[in-house]
Formats: sequence, C-alpha cells, structure tokens
Amino acid sequence: MKNGSSRPAGILSGVTVLDFTQYLAGPTVTRLMAEMGARIIKIEQSPMGDPSRLLPAIRNGRSAYFVQQNRGKESLCLDFSKPQSLELLKLLARKADVVVENFGPGVMEKRGLDYESLRKLNPRLIMASISAFGRTGPLKHRLGYDLIAQAFAGIIHMTGEPGKPPVFVGLGIADVTAGVHAFSAIGYALFHRERTGNGQYIDISMIDSLYHMHEANLQVYSTTGGEWIPERMGSHHKLVCPCGVFKGPEGYIVVLALQRQFAGVANAVGRPELVNDPRFATDADRGRNQKELIEIIESWMASMPSDEAVLAEFEKHRVPSAPVISIVDSLKHPYFKAREMVRQVNDPLLGEVTIPGFPLKFSEFPKLAELTAPTLGQHGPEVLREVLEMSDAEIASLRSSGILHQENK
Repeated sequence: MKNGSSRPAGILSGVTVLDFTQYLAGPTVTRLMAEMGARIIKIEQSPMGDPSRLLPAIRNGRSAYFVQQNRGKESLCLDFSKPQSLELLKLLARKADVVVENFGPGVMEKRGLDYESLRKLNPRLIMASISAFGRTGPLKHRLGYDLIAQAFAGIIHMTGEPGKPPVFVGLGIADVTAGVHAFSAIGYALFHRERTGNGQYIDISMIDSLYHMHEANLQVYSTTGGEWIPERMGSHHKLVCPCGVFKGPEGYIVVLALQRQFAGVANAVGRPELVNDPRFATDADRGRNQKELIEIIESWMASMPSDEAVLAEFEKHRVPSAPVISIVDSLKHPYFKAREMVRQVNDPLLGEVTIPGFPLKFSEFPKLAELTAPTLGQHGPEVLREVLEMSDAEIASLRSSGILHQENK
C-alpha cells in the first residue's frame, strides 16, 4: 500500500492529521491512527527532520527506530525559518481534522501554531499536545523525557530492591502511555465533534499518565493514615502473597494469586492444609507472613522437573502465573505469533524489520495495511498538490526557494 490517496479503508478513513511530533510520545499517537486508516501528514523541519531518524539501530542510512514509529505517514519537510512555511502550515490546518504535537513549551505559540491561533482558522479542529509536565500548572515550562516522567511520577521510586538505588523501567513507558492516552482522547474528541460540530484542545502530561497507574499506592497510604508507606518492594509485593517473582527449576515464574485463588495455590504445591493455616488465612495475613509462604512455594518449584511442569500444575488449579519471558524468547513464542504481535514489515531501505504488532483487534478490519515509513520530505509535493491544490509550478517554486525540502533517496 502506498501513502497518500491510495490508503485502504479503515475506521479513521477520511480523517486528516497534521503530525508535528518527534521521537516517541507523539509518534505513538499518529502511528496508531495511521494503522486505522487516517491520513497522517508528518511535518518535519528542514534540514534534519525528526531527530529519531538518527537513532540506532541504523542500516543503509535508515533508522529502524524511526521506521517503527512512522510507518504509513507522509513526510512534508519545510524550512520553519521562512515565513511562507508557516503560512503553508496554517493553510493545512484549515483542512485538517486533528493536530498532534509534542514540542517543548512555547514552540507552537512562538510560530502562531498553538490551538488558540489555529482554532480561529478551523473551529472544528481537534488538537492534542503531549509534554512531560503538561501545558498548565507550575512546571509547564519544564522540559522532560521518559525518564524524567518516570522519576517525577513515582514510578522509579517504586521500582527496584528495598534499600537499594531505585531503578528505571527499561522501555518507553512514559512516552507510550502518554501517546496511548492522547490517542484515546482524540477518538472521543472526534466522537464529540460528530455530535456537536465543536473541536477542542487536549492536554496530555506524561507524568499524569504514569501517575494514573498507581493502582493502590495512594489510596492504601491515605486509608491507613500513613501506616503503610509505598516503597520499593523488589521481587514480591509487601501487602499480598503470592504476588511476585519466584525462582523456578530453570528460570523465573510470576505468580499472582489473591483470596479466591489461594486454595488453588495450596493444592498445586501439594499442601491443601495451608488454606486453614492462620498464617495464610487472608491476603493481609499472607502479606505479613510472606517469607514462610515464598519458601514453601519455591521449595515445591525446586522439586519439579521444569518450569513448564510448574506452570502446567498452576494452570490445572487455575492459579494465575506466567514465565518471565525475555525479549529474544518472545520472538519465537507461539502466543506472540498467534496474536500477530511479532510482526515483520518490509522497508525499502532496511529490508525486513521486526516490530511489535498492532495491539487493537477490530472484527470489521481484521487485515492490517502494508505501511511504509517516509523518507524525509518524500510526500511534500503530493500533500501540497492534493490538500492545498497547488500547481506543479508553485511547488517547484517552493522547492527552488528552499522552503520545501525533499531528500533524494
């Protein structure tokens, strides 16, 4: 499938998005929308474009990182220092349904591309901004990336071994979580616009998105009057047990069994009498006496011939459990293959690239489109011709004057 007018039908067919995003948080939003059929016009600044084009791993001058985040998008590369470039962007905003940006504070305002300016040109416009600290509040001026958000939202504080230095989560959890929050918010804003005709502004903070993930830490602290203080727990939860990472016969196995599943745990390990043991009567009791319970479970695991045998026994007794799978092992695991979450895509410069699959499964759109990441400025003439109805002569003039940039690849 080609970018541009030949896109196949999808849930978001007919939706045009101006994508002022770079790196990961913003591109997460628009890569999901591209998979669903939206027309994504990726606005890039001459001469470098999205800085993620330079991120490793690079082969044949092409970043696999960039390819994963920008498949299915059309690249329009302009020299932002030239006033005519900004005029072109405002003309495009008149035609767009959605604008997404994740620039630093004040960047869009400085160029007259902020929501208050653009809504005057297009009252139906939906605009989403993604930033570390949000666009309001006392820290709105601060720059931030994924690790900054992890630190400020308490995620790093809660990750690692007790008494040892905190540890960051080893993937783009803040960027991607904020991107998915923005993606969902845009969907509801489009739904609202269908009912009312009104656009709106969406302010997504990476920190807010992560802070929202604290399922128990805030409410348990407040409910106990500060008696329970959320701290790093290491391999096992401090309030309930079994809830953590156990040493299996070969590798590591996660078990999370609450009150209704504990009888299954007791039966699986061959100790049905544990159900009536006062040390393990409730979730709270098991949390207080977890050292003894962990030892019982790991001793049983050590007696088993394999991790697979442990997991089979847990499954037999309906105990929620899973192996700790490495990224390398996931590539050949039948689950990820069956769910199409290990995905091979073809890139004209990189060849075959393995990326995570599309997580949203729609019964009406079971087949995914073949999408390609753009070279820098690849679709500039096409976008200006189709969206703004510019002539070839006008486009040639923009190119010769250095306003429109196109990489020769």
